[in-house]
Amino acid sequence: MNFRCAARAFIGAVAFGAIVLAAASCGARQDRSIVVASTTSTQDSGLFDYLLPIVTEKTGITVKVIAQGTGQALDTGRRGDADVVFVHAKAAELKFLADGESLKRYPVMYNDFVLIGPKSDPAGIKGVKDVSEALRLIKDKRAPFISRGDRSGTHIAELNLWKESGIDIVDDKGSWYKSIGQGMGAALNTAAASDAYVLSDRATWIHFKNKGDLQIVVEGDKHLFNQYGVMLVNPQKHPNVKSVLGQRFIDYLISPQGQNDIANYKINGEQLFYPNANDPGA
Repeated sequence: MNFRCAARAFIGAVAFGAIVLAAASCGARQDRSIVVASTTSTQDSGLFDYLLPIVTEKTGITVKVIAQGTGQALDTGRRGDADVVFVHAKAAELKFLADGESLKRYPVMYNDFVLIGPKSDPAGIKGVKDVSEALRLIKDKRAPFISRGDRSGTHIAELNLWKESGIDIVDDKGSWYKSIGQGMGAALNTAAASDAYVLSDRATWIHFKNKGDLQIVVEGDKHLFNQYGVMLVNPQKHPNVKSVLGQRFIDYLISPQGQNDIANYKINGEQLFYPNANDPGA
C-alpha cells in the first residue's frame, strides 16, 4: 500500500471511530431512564399509571417500575438492580439506611390500611373500631383469613397487628389462616373467592375492580396508618446506579408540584394518597 492509500485508510479509520464514539455518547445522553423498585400497592392502586407520564413530561425521565413486596423491593435495591426504592415499611427502610444501602430516606405520602371482609361477616366485626379486637374475634371464631405472606409492607403491617393483638400467628394459625405469597390484587381476589378477611391498603381496595361480596369491615384505627418513603440506592456501593436521574425523580416526588400531583390522583372523586414530604417525622 502506498503512502497516499495508507493515509486515506488511517483517516477513514479515525473518522469511523469518531462516529462510533459520537453515537455511543449520543446514546448515553439519550438514556434518561431509571429503574424504581416499588410495592405492588403503588402499582395495583393505579398510581404509577397516572403519575409516571407526568414525571416524564416534567422531568424527561422514563421510569421502569419493578412492582414487588417491600421486602423484595429492598432486596432488589441491595443488589444494585434498581436506582430508587419506593416502599412502605418504615422499620425495614431504616434498616436499609443503617446498612449503608442508601444515604437518605424521604417521606412522600401516606394513606391507611383497611380490614376487608365478606358481607356475611362470620366473625361479627363490622364496625368494630379496634383492629386488635377484630383480629382476636377472627382468630377465636376461626373465620377464613388471607395473608399475602410475601414480605410486603402490607404483610409486615399485618404481622405487627397480630402481634399487637396478643396473638402469635405463627403458633396460633390454623386451617382458617391461608398465606398465599402473592401481591395485593391476588390476595383480594382470593378473599373474594373464599369469603375471607384480608388486610389491604386503602388505595388498592378503591382501585380493585372485583370486589364481589367484599366490604370494609374495620377502618380508622390509628394502628392502620400507612406511610410511604423513597430512597436513592447508594451509588458508592453500586456504581451503576443512575444517581443524578434517580435523585431528580425523588426531588420531583417531594417537590410542591409532585406532592400536588400525588394529591390529585383520585378515583370517583376519592383521594388515594396524601402527600406529607414536609413532615420530618413521617
